[in-house]
Amino acid sequence: MSRSDFIAVNARDVLARHGLDSFDDLWRYREEEQAVVSRDQKRWKSVIRLVLEDVNGLPQSFYLKRQDQQLTRGLMHPLGEPTFAREFRAIQHFAHLGIPAPEAAFFAQRRINGHKQAILLTRALDVYKPLTYWYEQWRDLDWRDRQDLILAAAALIRALHNAGRMHNNLYPKHIFLKLDGDGAGARLIDLVETRPAWLGQQDRIRDLKSLLRESHVATPGQKLRFFLAYMGKSRVDTEARRSLELIGTRVRRKAQSPC
Repeated sequence: MSRSDFIAVNARDVLARHGLDSFDDLWRYREEEQAVVSRDQKRWKSVIRLVLEDVNGLPQSFYLKRQDQQLTRGLMHPLGEPTFAREFRAIQHFAHLGIPAPEAAFFAQRRINGHKQAILLTRALDVYKPLTYWYEQWRDLDWRDRQDLILAAAALIRALHNAGRMHNNLYPKHIFLKLDGDGAGARLIDLVETRPAWLGQQDRIRDLKSLLRESHVATPGQKLRFFLAYMGKSRVDTEARRSLELIGTRVRRKAQSPC
């Protein structure tokens, strides 16, 4: 295992049990691919769902993501680095900050024949569904479930912004939510473009604009409930109204619309 390899403690045994605890083993693994995101003569990346039985015969689900010459450039990497390397760093940083996100099980990268390759294995969020899924069920959900989903999404984005980060690509499909007897839980995905909120409120407003603009199913009252929960307020005050004006959302003074 090279110095750049990472294997999560809770994934080491199941990967070793199936002979998939190295870059070469995971790179050679072949199964029907669920999605090939990009492929041409010079670069490609693919995503495969991987279900492995642990020592107790219980299934553990992952997403195996591999890429060749899919690079992103920045000040620290002007010649480019694998996008999965950037995503892995974001996942680890979010874990350190306590912001719910996918869990990395394996990461490694290498350079071979001039090609930069990377593997990122993450645990599947099987009990979670994207907000787009919940919007499809929106009218069939009861008031309490809608309220729990709204509050969970608001708490997640508030935690992100309180940590001084912005998602930079925040749409309903990137917020994964689950419902259970105690309320709802939420996680953020697609962390490749996340970055520090250098511009402060301007960056936070940009995130909120993207999310609310694409939340067509939610009523104005429901959007207001989300925003007030995000702000940690029970009613619209001067600060909240100023932020709402920046977002461009027209709302009532109080959240009167039922969820």
